[in-house]
Amino acid sequence: MASSYHEVYESWKKAPLDFWKEAAKEIDWFSEPDAIFDQNAGSYGRWFPDATCNTCFNCVDRHVKRGRAGQPAIIYDSPITGKQRTITYEELLKEVQALAGALKDQGVSKGDRVIIYMPMVPEAAFAMLACARLGAIHSVVFGGFAAKELATRINDAKPKFIISASCGIEPGRVIAYKPLLDAAMDMSDHKPAGTLILQREQQTCDLIDGRDHDYEKLVEARKASAEEVPCEEVKATDPLYVLYTSGTTGQPKGVVRDNGGHMVALKWSMKGVYNADPGEVFWAASDVGWVVGHSYIVYAPLLHGCTTILFEGKPVGTPDAGTFWRVMSEHGVSTFFTAPTAFRAIKKEDPKGEFVGKYDLSRFRALFLAGERADPDTIHWAEEKLNVPVYDHWWQTETGWTIAGNPVGLGALPVKYGSPTVAMPGYDIQVLDDAGHPVESGKLGNIVVKLPLPPACLPTLWNAEQRFKEAYLMEFPGYYKTADAGFIDDEGYLFIMARTDDIINVAGHRLSTGAMEEIIAEHEDVAECAVIGIADKLKGQMPVGLMILNRGVDKTEAEIEREVVAMVRDKIGPVAAFKTALVVPRLPKTRSGKILRATIQKIADGEEWKMPATIDDPDILDEITEAFKKRGIMS
Repeated sequence: MASSYHEVYESWKKAPLDFWKEAAKEIDWFSEPDAIFDQNAGSYGRWFPDATCNTCFNCVDRHVKRGRAGQPAIIYDSPITGKQRTITYEELLKEVQALAGALKDQGVSKGDRVIIYMPMVPEAAFAMLACARLGAIHSVVFGGFAAKELATRINDAKPKFIISASCGIEPGRVIAYKPLLDAAMDMSDHKPAGTLILQREQQTCDLIDGRDHDYEKLVEARKASAEEVPCEEVKATDPLYVLYTSGTTGQPKGVVRDNGGHMVALKWSMKGVYNADPGEVFWAASDVGWVVGHSYIVYAPLLHGCTTILFEGKPVGTPDAGTFWRVMSEHGVSTFFTAPTAFRAIKKEDPKGEFVGKYDLSRFRALFLAGERADPDTIHWAEEKLNVPVYDHWWQTETGWTIAGNPVGLGALPVKYGSPTVAMPGYDIQVLDDAGHPVESGKLGNIVVKLPLPPACLPTLWNAEQRFKEAYLMEFPGYYKTADAGFIDDEGYLFIMARTDDIINVAGHRLSTGAMEEIIAEHEDVAECAVIGIADKLKGQMPVGLMILNRGVDKTEAEIEREVVAMVRDKIGPVAAFKTALVVPRLPKTRSGKILRATIQKIADGEEWKMPATIDDPDILDEITEAFKKRGIMS
């Protein structure tokens, strides 16, 4: 079908309030919005300021009332434990209502904060929805986060209650959560009233009398009572959740998400961006601890009446590089969303894609990638092996949904490899130089969004309005600073080249690490790579490439390193001053799959660095340090 994107985008630009007023009709309101936007509220305005609603009602209750009671709402698939569970919308309502009642019995009410410190189990989604039902504000902390990091979030959010589990399960190991939770509560200044602990059979824990409560006992008691817990009426501008993202000062930033605008934008995106229909199976392979898990495991699919997959596993090793295809085949996934790093891991283990042919993927029609820059080589591989279109798209924790993407529901636009495509309705994306002036088409600069931000984007940071302004609004007045660098071409396609911190300055030339990574990834033996800029007395900075190789390569590491250096110098030119590429066994990443480039750079430069709170495996940093020392990159 021909794309209607340009007409839709122009209609938004000409009449933004009419566009969002129409989109808001997809939501069930207690009190419908009359005022669509109040430009005088908050730091840049607030959406649907006079409306009232409840997010849980829109995700659960309304579907039960309108014919989806027996449809699967959540499919839990855990290759780590060997367990699966299908929860219909009717069963979801019972679970959420019972948990909401149990929390209410413990004194949790509208406006209270509840920290959710859980593994990837259905109860994590129940907890989010139960909080929304009560009008309480949830803050999900990635399960297994260190006690100090959890304590920091307890002190900032000041939760009335904490919902957790006895343990999380990773391939080959069980992570006891309760000792981490106890340590965090001991060291935090704020003391929650109590905890609700889900006992997992793989490892149970002792409960502290008077503080810890057994999840199953309280919830089962509530189910037995059959007492209804109605959805609390909240303002559209009231917070639904606070999600902490890392801060440069070490103090995490609490991104606030409101109820009304969040629902409107996410509901629009399910069809507009992902072309998903109610009743279909939608899978975002992420974690509820991250923004993707909030938006596209829990809220958006359920708002839209889809079936969502909650997956407790890894792309490789649970048990093999075919686990994604097995899940998609068994559960009939139509639309799949994950991070490029997951596909690079699969490609490394199964470069020929031999596992793909073992499964029936006939219902699978589109793959979406986000989280890290999707290099063309990874997209080519996925297209070839899966035989479906692959769409990169770009968004942030702060926005909660797509800033730039390929709006498949409006008719897909031609794909340009290396680009997440175009701005979505609601986003006026521009590229500015460091002085705040627009740059010409094709020139690298700071990517910004003209204010106001659309619905679902953060209105502020939790209890930190001034920090919100300083972090996002002050450097480029009238714009939201994304902290990403890139350019827009003559056809309006956006290219994200790096975080602004990752742009390196080589003898006065501003160079994109993303462009170099794109070239390195083209080498047939390279599974994954990262480029950093290290300090150089003569040129200011020099690029260094780190590479992970595919299994079973025939060439020596030295040969591949020489070939990669030649490729970069050939395609970018001597100006890149690219002379060093080295093979490493692994790259350090966050648990959401982002490569920790800034930490790698500090190690190379011999600067003081702190262990990132979100790191997946700290041992990798020792491996990187050793590799640098062997090559004389650091003293």
